[in-house]
Amino acid sequence: MNTPSEDYHALLARHDAMRLRRRILAPSGNRAGEWSTKAPQAYDGTADQLLIGDSLPLVNPLEQLIAELYRILFERHPYLRSLFPESMAFQQAHLAGIFRYLIGNLHRTDEMIRVFAQLGRDHRKLGVRPAHFEAFEAALIEALRVRAGARWTHELEQAWLRMLRLAVSAMVRGADEAIAEPPSWEATVTSHELRTPYLAVLRVRPHQPYAFEAGQYASLESPLLEQAWRPYYLARAPHPDGELEFHVRARGADGVSDALVHGTREGCAVRLSAPRGALALSDQLPAADLLLIASGTGWAPMKAILQRIDDERTRARRVRLLLGSAGETATAGEMYDAAYLEAFRRKRPWLTVIAADTANTRFADAGLRALNGILPPQPGAAARQHAYLALAPEAATTGLAQAVAARLAAAGVPAEQIRHDATGVVAVTEMSASTTRTGLLSA
Repeated sequence: MNTPSEDYHALLARHDAMRLRRRILAPSGNRAGEWSTKAPQAYDGTADQLLIGDSLPLVNPLEQLIAELYRILFERHPYLRSLFPESMAFQQAHLAGIFRYLIGNLHRTDEMIRVFAQLGRDHRKLGVRPAHFEAFEAALIEALRVRAGARWTHELEQAWLRMLRLAVSAMVRGADEAIAEPPSWEATVTSHELRTPYLAVLRVRPHQPYAFEAGQYASLESPLLEQAWRPYYLARAPHPDGELEFHVRARGADGVSDALVHGTREGCAVRLSAPRGALALSDQLPAADLLLIASGTGWAPMKAILQRIDDERTRARRVRLLLGSAGETATAGEMYDAAYLEAFRRKRPWLTVIAADTANTRFADAGLRALNGILPPQPGAAARQHAYLALAPEAATTGLAQAVAARLAAAGVPAEQIRHDATGVVAVTEMSASTTRTGLLSA
């Protein structure tokens, strides 16, 4: 007999199949449906940013506003509680981060729309539907009124509504445009190897074809923590056997990472989201020098990228890898995948590996110092560099990736040739060390 969760997701699959059929038969239809008419057509983000900023003292702290929001939401719609993990602590903190991102970026409307369209595509794996956003909107407005009391005004309420509807319409549109893509993939763990007491290398085999590019990441869900997801970089380039590799470090927070490291074994089931990320090598990338900068489990996408470069059978590129442990291993300079990297490096003269000494200093200091020694001194040489950054998850909340990117730009590497995922709302929610689920509605 199916569980209520299985029945619910089966119903979602049938609903998506019907939507896809209608889209094929009427490809010129309005994809975003009713939400596209709710979004402001000519949006003055700067004006709303000022209004909402002025209203924050009435509703702060945001964490209490969000706690009130969820209390109202679950009282009115008890069935929605099943879409969330048992603990709401992480969700409330991450939703507060999303609101801060929204308010801080309303003046960059186009960028915000792109970010939330991606969140909408990712939300499909969580079973979030447009009707859920309706319930969320009503609960938010009621929570704002409760927090602000008699000082709340219609003008402030409309500003919050416009902000929310702009974000939600982008999410709904992003989800609708991804309707032909499965919302998630079932997979089986084929190998589980503890490299340290707190770090595991997992191999998994999806039950359906899973197309991705070296450098991307995917979110994983463990049956031990249903409705909780966390992103991990794919540590292996696409291979004919279809197996995927992930490097997971337990965080001691009883979250998804701990479940995958300590509670998962060969033969266990996991679920995967669609692959995402900014580190995929472009097929149009010229024969340029590549600078790969990684710390901790940020080595994972670099491993996949190096495999992809090696598979191309071209030696036109010179590749330098700056690698630091960033506290992920017990001994300074020790790297959990060191044997693989050393064997790979010995046979590839086009690859130079530079280890950042993190024994007595943070990778921020050691890594930035090491950059001074590896950036080309010749005039114009930096402009030919393409840099890829993948730092340990903690770096997303410390601004390290931004600091390294700024150092590269100052040295002459064009900003459009510096790639990293720790930006915007992704850094606030998905790349945090203790992330479970992300987004406006889902936990």
